[in-house]
Amino acid sequence: MLIAALLVNADNISFHDEATSKKRVIENLSRMLAANTSAATAEKIFQVLLERERLGSTGLGKGVAIPHARVPDLTHTVAAMLTLETPIDFESADSKPIDIAFGLLVPEDDTEHHLQHLSRLVTLFRDEDICSRIRQASSADAIFELLLSIDEE
Repeated sequence: MLIAALLVNADNISFHDEATSKKRVIENLSRMLAANTSAATAEKIFQVLLERERLGSTGLGKGVAIPHARVPDLTHTVAAMLTLETPIDFESADSKPIDIAFGLLVPEDDTEHHLQHLSRLVTLFRDEDICSRIRQASSADAIFELLLSIDEE
């Protein structure tokens, strides 16, 4: 599974987003995700992501969160990413604040792809070198190019 292909283009990356709370990160990701589907509004996406967070934080650790949910009527996987200017508490497993968030929505009945996407994202974001390169990037375009190069490896 290609991470950059999920994002489609750099427009789905918010570089140095100014969100200051977990709720604001989820709101911002919801708006970005909603722009890429007619299956759900930003408010509906926000609600399903919050419901998922109530089951347990999607804060992976090492400064990364992967808010994700299954969405009824969605026909294809939708993704968005943001990097934060200032790290925020996301109730992550390691209790460290996050500065990278990757939002993922999958069709409600597509369990197989959902798990494949999450597995690939977890593997990617557990790589300290990759996360460091994302944090050092100078723009959304640079992050997208980095993800493209990783996909080609």
